[in-house]
This record gives sequence, structure tokens and C-alpha cells, in this order.
Amino acid sequence: LGPRTRAWIPATARQVVVVTGRGKDANRSEVVLYQHTGSGWEGGPAWPARNALKGWTDDHWAGDLRSPIGVFTLTDAGGLLPDPGTELPYDRSEGFAVGGTGFEGEPLEGSFDYVIAIDYNREPGTSPLDPTRPLGAGRGGGIWLHVDHQGPTQGCVSLSERHMEELLRTLDPDRHPVIVMGDAGSLSR
Repeated sequence: LGPRTRAWIPATARQVVVVTGRGKDANRSEVVLYQHTGSGWEGGPAWPARNALKGWTDDHWAGDLRSPIGVFTLTDAGGLLPDPGTELPYDRSEGFAVGGTGFEGEPLEGSFDYVIAIDYNREPGTSPLDPTRPLGAGRGGGIWLHVDHQGPTQGCVSLSERHMEELLRTLDPDRHPVIVMGDAGSLSR
């Protein structure tokens, strides 16, 4: 991470999920969870991930099929399945049921079995399903970490179900988790 990106990370953050896209227009990325210990930052293993169909943007708008670049807090979780043991507030709801197919014809069912809301244009402290958009509906919203459906997303970041469960069990609101996300070139500034 470059100096500008590091400056965006709040000083209170003790857990940082870094999502690094392969390129500005790529929909494949890598996720690493960093945790601050008494001796500094330690990174976990790199997990394969997917992001939006058209890649990344620092000026996200609804329907642009790009994932927003930036640093965002992670405060709330939910899903169709029972809470796997997270410390984050967890909303289990049938509202997370999804069907249909993705951009490559892959089934979307199960994609929202587990989600972590990325606090981009949303009200922290609410269910990931909350439709409130402080920046206005045109700026998009509903950007989540969720279960991978084997294809690009509309703006979210997706991980395998196993990695989503691990992330949910590891994130701790008392450690002020944030996500740093974007393509490698943008994050290196």
C-alpha cells in the first residue's frame, strides 16, 4: 500500500482486509487479512477473490459494474445461513435469498449465505439489507463481501464460503476492522 492509501486507514483500525485487484479493468483479485499484534502488522494467507465485472473505480455510480476504490469500515454482517460465530452484528434473514444467473451464466443461489456489509454509501449499524444511501441512490450501494458464485460481481467482492466463514469468525468490532480495496496500481499510491 502506498502512502496515500495508508493515510486513509484510521489509526484505530487493528484489522485490515486488503483486496488487491489484478488491474483497473480486471474482475479477479486477492484478499489478505492483516491484524495488528503487539509487535506490528501480520498478514494471513492470500485468498482468491472476484470483484465487479468491469473492474475498479474511484467514482462509483449505481450500475457502472465497477467496485469502489477506497477504505471503508466493516460494521455489520448477515446472511441466509445461521451466524457462524461472528462478533459483528449479524442479521439472519430470508431477504438474503437470491436466484437467477450471473454474467457468465453461473447460478447466484447461495451467494448471500454470508455477507459482510462494506460501509460504502450505507448507514453503519444497520442490517446489510438496509436501503439507506447517505450519498444518494445514484452513487450505488449494497456493496458487500459475499460468497463467490464463480463469476464477476456487480460491485461486491466475493470469496469462497470457507473464507467468508473464517473472516466472519475473525473480524472483531472492538478492533475496528476496515477494508482497503482497489486495483494494485491505485492502492500503491
